[in-house]
Amino acid sequence: MVRDYTPYRILVIEDNPGDFLIVEEFITEQVLKPTIIPATDFKTAVAILSKPENHFDVILLDVTLPDKTGKALITEILPLAGASPVIILTGYVDIDFSIESVSLGILDYLLKDDLSSMALYKSMLHSIERKKIILHLEESEKRYSDLFHLSPLPMWVYDTETYRILDVNNSAVLHYEYSYETFLTMTMKEIIVDDKTLLSENACKDSGESGYVLSHDYFFHRKKNGERIRVDVCTNVVQFNGKQAKLVIVNDITEKVKYIEAIESQNKQLKEIAWIQSHVVRAPLARMMGIVNVLKTTEIGSDEQKNLFDHFIESGSELDIIIKDITQKTQNITVTKP
Repeated sequence: MVRDYTPYRILVIEDNPGDFLIVEEFITEQVLKPTIIPATDFKTAVAILSKPENHFDVILLDVTLPDKTGKALITEILPLAGASPVIILTGYVDIDFSIESVSLGILDYLLKDDLSSMALYKSMLHSIERKKIILHLEESEKRYSDLFHLSPLPMWVYDTETYRILDVNNSAVLHYEYSYETFLTMTMKEIIVDDKTLLSENACKDSGESGYVLSHDYFFHRKKNGERIRVDVCTNVVQFNGKQAKLVIVNDITEKVKYIEAIESQNKQLKEIAWIQSHVVRAPLARMMGIVNVLKTTEIGSDEQKNLFDHFIESGSELDIIIKDITQKTQNITVTKP
């Protein structure tokens, strides 16, 4: 028989010496060089598991120890086990307790009377792999939870059937000024301000069942103080606590829109100034240049000369007024960055 060469470290928490020897024999039948550490009671197990250098690939646990038993034993051992899968070995048939044990985090529940070397070995392998998957899922959930709750952008999740908000991050609480508890009593219809042809309800509706980005649009939202803000919204269908929901990511573009509108207003004013310079300014300037040319090239009487000078001064005054108007319009052009 080919035995497993993996150098497993196994903690066997068992107070019965005979049962321990049987378990040890079953393990060595399947594993070539296991490291098997015994613990005969809860106190000893705690001392072993509390040492940072002690890592076990699997923990085999008898739930009837002299100093602790049953559910109390499981709930205290599991936190100490950490990433190590825990398998219960027991001599008692109790279906309800076995189900409860698994719900608490036990990876398998084996009866000593039905135990064999292959059954124990398979249970160990399956439990080790299941524990890896569980830890990976927990790490993945934590990562996405951190991305949600630590995001600088307001985010929330809402039910696609009732539109009720199911969860919300701290950025949304700070930006919209509703408390976390208040958010969870609200629906999307209370936040969306319909300034578009779409009704608020249509803006909330789901548009598919895949996990891709399904919607990207601009809306007006209402904050707690009644202020309307312009927002760029991305939504994505997600599963939340077993239900289909939508994840909403909000980017407040109110100041950005105001800035763009100010730039557009500035451009309009600049075009107006350019038109004044190219059309209005040229009229009095052309008259003044014409008068100067007449005075230089034509001999005229004093009365006519005086009349030309009066026209020249009049044109100069008109030009001065135009220049002052241009200066005033230029000074009024101000754009504040968002």
